Amino acid sequence: MRDAVIVEAVRTPIGKGRPTGALAHVHPVQLLAHTLRTLVERSGVDPALIDDVIGGTVDQVGEQAMNTTRYAALAAGLPETVPATTVDRQCGSSQQAVHFAAQGVMAGAYDLVVACGVESMSRVPMWSNVPAGADPFGPGVAERYPEGLVPQGISAELIAAKWSLSRARMDEFAVSSHGRAAAAWEGGLFDAEVAPLEGVGRDESVRPGSTPEVLAGLKPAYYDAAFAERFPGIEWNVTAGNTSPVNDGASAVLITSGEMAARLGLRPLARLHSFAVTGSDPLLMLTGVVPATEKVLHRAGLRLSDIDLFEVNEAFASVVLAWQQETGADLARVNVRGGAIALGHPLGASGTRLTTTLVHAMRERGARYGLQTMCEAGGLANAMILESV
Repeated sequence: MRDAVIVEAVRTPIGKGRPTGALAHVHPVQLLAHTLRTLVERSGVDPALIDDVIGGTVDQVGEQAMNTTRYAALAAGLPETVPATTVDRQCGSSQQAVHFAAQGVMAGAYDLVVACGVESMSRVPMWSNVPAGADPFGPGVAERYPEGLVPQGISAELIAAKWSLSRARMDEFAVSSHGRAAAAWEGGLFDAEVAPLEGVGRDESVRPGSTPEVLAGLKPAYYDAAFAERFPGIEWNVTAGNTSPVNDGASAVLITSGEMAARLGLRPLARLHSFAVTGSDPLLMLTGVVPATEKVLHRAGLRLSDIDLFEVNEAFASVVLAWQQETGADLARVNVRGGAIALGHPLGASGTRLTTTLVHAMRERGARYGLQTMCEAGGLANAMILESV
């Protein structure tokens, strides 16, 4: 079986959501087209050689309907002969695109393929694809879970309660995320991965002056009397401050085989070493990162101590902190350039955003192994391990 390597990785700056976000007026197809165009330009490859473009988008409706990835490829100027498809594994959609792309290269189905993702949460808000009154689950799920499933915010509260995560601990983690992101921007560490557009050159959600005292003044974001009665153990510590914000953005990585990279004169950034995807309790929903991490390490024949850097998506502070408690990972090696709480979480773009940040951080720090994992709605999680080349 052939190897699969990443030879280029770029992303847009991540914009705040409406009404103040500088990218809120940009159509999602244009957001993704900008990243695809930049990816091709920076790599120098002949776009006609691209075998496929696999993109992730979560709310595939309205301006993100009709196979957004295909129209982004056309808008980017790629030849009409280059195919494209759009996948949905919720927040892990573009990480799943990376898995599919790399596995296709390893199997010999692709020689050169793009994995990417986009989400304009300003223009296509969350749950836009679920009309009022619609039931996306059906009677079978209702029979299996008669008490009903819950929104992600409630799951984050249940996780905080189960792992005894205090408000102060989650706020402290959030402040650290902003501090790391701000330091990375000031140090020029994002310059190699970000492709400015529309006059926007930096991630808009980073708050360098964030403090525990400021975050302590925020009200619980998901308090609900009915859920409070159903789950009396909830302390309602999840706020807008220790949760990822609403964002707009796109990201993309170029994947090929080591042999093809050499033939084209491309320098690999990292080898895609191992992959895992798993399901978990759909009520807690966001804890799949724990078994996914265990599964990918087992498949790779590695231990946690072998991993130099981690990217764990900060959908909520409680998710990363519960993952840390279960795995024992050193938080000093987790999200070293800040995470989604600071940088933002444009759903479908976040998987390849994490990958982009991870491969550049690995090169900058001389890391051998990096592990990326993401929680996803419905009790799912992806994980993968990258190895430096």
